[in-house]
This record gives sequence, C-alpha cells and structure tokens, in this order.
Amino acid sequence: MWHSLQSKCVQGEQCRRLAVVLFNLGAPDQPSAVAPFLRNLFRDPAILRVPPPVRGLLARLIAGFRLRPAQANYTLLGGSSPLLDLTRAQASALQAALADWDVRCFIAMRYWHPFAEAAARAVRAWQPDQVVLLPLYPQYSTTTTGSSFADWHEAAATVGLAVATHAICCYATDPAFVAAVAALVRQAHADARSALPAEVPLRVLFSAHGLPESIVAAGDPYQWQVEQTVAAVLASWDEQGVDWAICYQSRATPQRWIAPSTIAEVERAARDKTAVLVVPIAFVSEHSETLVELDIEYRHLAERLGVPGYFRVPTPGVNVAFIAALAKAVGDAAAADPGVRSHPGARICPSRYRGCPCAPTAGPP
Repeated sequence: MWHSLQSKCVQGEQCRRLAVVLFNLGAPDQPSAVAPFLRNLFRDPAILRVPPPVRGLLARLIAGFRLRPAQANYTLLGGSSPLLDLTRAQASALQAALADWDVRCFIAMRYWHPFAEAAARAVRAWQPDQVVLLPLYPQYSTTTTGSSFADWHEAAATVGLAVATHAICCYATDPAFVAAVAALVRQAHADARSALPAEVPLRVLFSAHGLPESIVAAGDPYQWQVEQTVAAVLASWDEQGVDWAICYQSRATPQRWIAPSTIAEVERAARDKTAVLVVPIAFVSEHSETLVELDIEYRHLAERLGVPGYFRVPTPGVNVAFIAALAKAVGDAAAADPGVRSHPGARICPSRYRGCPCAPTAGPP
C-alpha cells in the first residue's frame, strides 16, 4: 500500500500530513431538517439544469411536493437518516487502515451538515501537506461527484485553503472495490438460494440511483460506469448461468429518467414467478434509498405482486475489503501529481461522455 508515496511515517522522521475528505450526499439529522435538505438538493444547478430564477421556483415546488413522502420515509428511520453516523464509521475505518501515515479523514456532505465549508475550515486548521478528495460514489456523475468537487473548490477558496489537491473521480471498475462487492453478492446469493425451494428461480437486480435521460444525453458517464461496474462484478463473481438485470430507482423529478426502473423489474419478476436479489450497486452506505425504498417499499410491492422471494445485498459500509480498496485508492492518488484521476489514473470513459472530468479539456478537479 502506497509504496511510491514518500509520506510514510518512519521513526525519527517527520511525516507529511494527508487530509482525506469523504464526500457524500448528506441527509436530514432531525425531522425539521427534511424541508431545507430538499430545498438544498433541488437548488443545485447540477440537479435542476435550468436558469437560476426558474430553478429557484422549481426547487421550492418539487421540494414542497416531496416533503410529506420524505418525512414519512425518515419517520420510518426514527426521524433521521443514519447516513452521517455510517459515514463517520467509514472515515474512522479508513483512517485506521492508513495508520502508517499521518492521515486525518474529514467529511463533507453536499446538502446537509457537515457542509463542505465546515470541512474545509477543519482541514485548513489541521494544516495538511496534501488533500485527497474521496467520493463515496463509486461511479462518477456530474450530479454527485461533479457537484461535490465544485462545492469543495468554492468552499476551499472561501476559507483560504490552498494546498496540493488530488481528486478521485471514480472507482467503478477498480479490482479491489469490485472484488469486495462481488464477495457480498456471492454470499447473499448463496443465502437466498438456500432459503428458496430448488424449483424457484432467482434473478439478481443491480439497482442504482436513476438520472434524467437528458443528463445522460448531455454526456454524463454515470449510466455507462454503472454498466461497467455490473459487468466487472459478474466477472469477479464468476457464477455460471446468472439471471440478472440493471435497473434504476429513486426518480425525483417529472422528467423522463433512464430505464428500466427497479419497480418495473420487480413487476417483471412477479410475471416471471422468479425471486429477486437486489444489489444496491451505486450505494456504499445504508440510507433512505436502501432502508426504506428497497427494504420496505419494494419489498411490500414484491409481496403484494406475489414475487416468490425478495432478498437484498447489504451495502459495503465498513466491510474490511471495501475499506482496503478505498485506502489503496487514496494512496495511489496521493502518490500521483495533483489533479483529478480515475482509479487507474487515466480516463476510463469513452470520448462521447463529455461530462467525464478526466477529459483532455477538463480543468483542475
């Protein structure tokens, strides 16, 4: 790990300080936070790509329309999301995995506390020699990682943080990440298969958060990267004859979204009389989209439609292999020149994806 990085701590020598900033969406931490969280989400120009005056109006309308369903979801979770606590656990595990270096992990959420500016102030106070930006989104999208990068650089400029910065744009096909996910799928599939009668078929649904078709058409590489992750996981798993499909959940706006939806795939499974094993392929932490949408709403739908079995793979969380994959990605990034990089360093997206931050015309991360 990090063999080429010269900041490894050696007894009697001073270590170079490395700050690792973990990016995630953020989530309400109490019932009163649901409304401002939704407004922050839909005011993001990376989410609603319309002129500012129209975006502000639409943000209020969409947030108002989604308020009651969102409040109901968080009520099922006890009034708040576990995302921040789970991200803190991942930060702690990652810091422990990098114990041979003088590393401190920080958290920057996009739409609720702790915001990027608070994280940037904490990083500046710690006075690192280098910063690595680590999204907890395996696949790159302009709406998630891209938005977080822009938010971070604005926050860093605001607080006067000027330090060599390395940004990991994605690790969609990173072998260590893929192997960690494949191991989780392999175990969950075996458990599901043993719980089902031998004559009942089992279909694996790789479910990712959806995107409006217009964003993908504009060159966002997210859908392509999701497909590459699934292909890599299937290859690593190396199970013969797997019935599988990719689908998308969590539609949030009236636009046309990429398909098929996870709901449509559950309905198809009911018609085909096959059980399903749902893999949250684009999520690495449990939150409302997994604990409510997948575990409650879609499970209830499956039961109502007569799907003969409904199972779900856990997110990687603090899985040792997953944290080790993140640690390696951080080390590789810190050992490289400052700037944005994919997990192998070079661009992985085909040239048609203009939203890829590793494009030759892209600026700093």
